[in-house]
Amino acid sequence: MAQHVRDIMTSAPVTVGPQTSVTQVARLMRDEDIGAVLVAEGDDLRGLVSDRDLVVRALAEGDDPDETTVAGVCSGDLYTVTPDEDLDQAVRLMREHAVRRVPVVDHGRPVGIVSLGDLAMERDPDSALGGISAARPNR
Repeated sequence: MAQHVRDIMTSAPVTVGPQTSVTQVARLMRDEDIGAVLVAEGDDLRGLVSDRDLVVRALAEGDDPDETTVAGVCSGDLYTVTPDEDLDQAVRLMREHAVRRVPVVDHGRPVGIVSLGDLAMERDPDSALGGISAARPNR
């Protein structure tokens, strides 16, 4: 069983700049088959935007997705872990703050994401969430 975040994290996360439009991010999520991207300026992590953020914070509000940037819809209050931290720390952060994804940073620079699905596949692969997370996309 993996003991550290680096053992199960998704490496080389997709990142976008804060001025990237909601439309561009939605297309990137579709093309890369991902549900979240990190928002960064250079090497500085600024936020995380999920597919749900795009829907709830932009589309449902009636905002023009071509004109709305991810800076206005991303989650800015981030809880992060390092690659060398114990997986239990990632689990604690997710529980304590009710988040499904935690950015992984190394010296402040984003290097990965660890998700609830990653943890389920590692810790309980026979669970419903573990099975769903391991399944191929349903396009």
